[in-house]
Amino acid sequence: MKGSLLIVAFFVLGVVLGVTKILSLGEIAGDLSFCALAGLLFCVGMGVGSDFKAFRSLKKLNLRLLFLPALTIIGTLAGAAFSSVFFHGRSVADCMAVGSGMAYYSLSSVFITQYKGAELGAVALLANIARELITLMCAPLLVKLWGNLAPISAGGATTMDTTLPVISRYSGRNFVVLSIYHGFLCDFSVPFLVTLFCTI
Repeated sequence: MKGSLLIVAFFVLGVVLGVTKILSLGEIAGDLSFCALAGLLFCVGMGVGSDFKAFRSLKKLNLRLLFLPALTIIGTLAGAAFSSVFFHGRSVADCMAVGSGMAYYSLSSVFITQYKGAELGAVALLANIARELITLMCAPLLVKLWGNLAPISAGGATTMDTTLPVISRYSGRNFVVLSIYHGFLCDFSVPFLVTLFCTI
């Protein structure tokens, strides 16, 4: 839990420094973020590559786990559809379009803004950022309550990049390849599902 709180603390510190202009990185901020993420993924790759038990454990994984991305997508869409009960100004399709972002906030918010306007685009941005942050913060709790697959489903499309390090740490290295596969398929589904629900 300490590691998750530290991640969130750094995020909050970054927001404060950005808002107050105490430390302005300007155009290089995106490059630095990419370099940091690349470094994290390199370390995860090194850890997995040097751990032969992780590769052996892949053979023991149940083939039913290949359906995990489909179950994540179905569960997300069902939850998003149910949430429309609480948002009277928005249709079921609008809520499902937001949910279809699968935590891929940069792409989904742009698509939704184009189709449905800036208001719903902003909601999609915040909802999908929240999904990623909740996965980063709560990964140990999710594993404790619902098992090793819980952070992978919670992370949606981010499980092949930003949330991969915490999944590797709390779910185990033997779930890294599954996490990447899961993230790739969720990521791939985003443009199709968001477009579908935005045009209904």
